[in-house]
Amino acid sequence: MADGPLVGIVLVSHSGPVAEAVAALATGLAGGGNTAPVAAAGGTADCGLGTSAELISAAASRVDGGAGVAVLTDLGSAVLTVKALIAEGDELPDGTRLVDAPFVEGAVAAVVSASAGADLVSVEAAATEAYTYRKV
Repeated sequence: MADGPLVGIVLVSHSGPVAEAVAALATGLAGGGNTAPVAAAGGTADCGLGTSAELISAAASRVDGGAGVAVLTDLGSAVLTVKALIAEGDELPDGTRLVDAPFVEGAVAAVVSASAGADLVSVEAAATEAYTYRKV
């Protein structure tokens, strides 16, 4: 367990309920205790399907403790929205990184590793490694 702040995780989906469910699953599988901060940023401000730069920025601010923020996304325009926010330079906390990982498996790996005190590079590696998980 880390002595300092934990990497924050933001889960961006086109659907608010999907983002919330994946956040709950990942947090639950992290084993309780001192879990890394996780925020869901799903859908639009009016609870529709889509992505919202404002919701993503707010979620990143909520989980930022100074150790960096890992952002995982579900589909294309979520990726584009996060890339645009990063390019703006002042919309997301310093140390925010878009992580190329499968949404559910990557979220679980990211939250588990961040909760164990891993740094941002290690959290990203754990989430990215989820691409190699075999199911059959």
